[in-house]
Amino acid sequence: MTESPAYLRATADAYDAMAVVYADFARDSLAAVPLDRAFLAAFAELARANGAGPVAELGCGPGHLTAHLRGLGLDVFGIDLSPVMIGIAREEFPDLRFEVGSMDALDLADGELGGIVSWYSVIHTPPKELPPYFAEFRRLLPPDGVLLFAFFESGGGPVEAFDHKVTTAYRWPVDELAGLAREAGFVEVGRMLREPLDGERFRRGHLLMRADRPPVALQGAGGA
Repeated sequence: MTESPAYLRATADAYDAMAVVYADFARDSLAAVPLDRAFLAAFAELARANGAGPVAELGCGPGHLTAHLRGLGLDVFGIDLSPVMIGIAREEFPDLRFEVGSMDALDLADGELGGIVSWYSVIHTPPKELPPYFAEFRRLLPPDGVLLFAFFESGGGPVEAFDHKVTTAYRWPVDELAGLAREAGFVEVGRMLREPLDGERFRRGHLLMRADRPPVALQGAGGA
């Protein structure tokens, strides 16, 4: 069995230690962000229309967003690296499915999911380690499957580390993230940048994408 990278172990340990405090903080976090809710609703509408399979919230934490997505009419489950977070999610939402796992290498079949939500869930990933996450997201989605990706935006500057309250995290320029997704086989549907609210330090970024269809091979290219 391959040992997890050090940054994943450190992230899991940090969230295990902060799980109860974080769950209390996150429980009502969507109430004050109508633009975020609108983008989640747009994702849900596309995922329902696609109808290709269940939706996974990857990096679900204590499960509040997974429950919100269920309220939007989705067949949804959550996966998180932190066992303590998953324990809290299972206790608070016993009718939903939650599993411990690392989103860069999930025990799910190719194209098994109809949609993926990654809601500030890879913010602690070192920049050079991020492309494999987009590759794994693409593996799990069929053509036209939808991905919603939320992150801290860098204010137009380069990728930058910052002192997140749990453990070191990174801010990204939206165009660079969109480029990584495009290289992995995604097509951008839309984006939303939200200015920080009172008590927030940074602009928030959101990318809504769909898995691209592979090119169709031409038949009889040598002549009519």
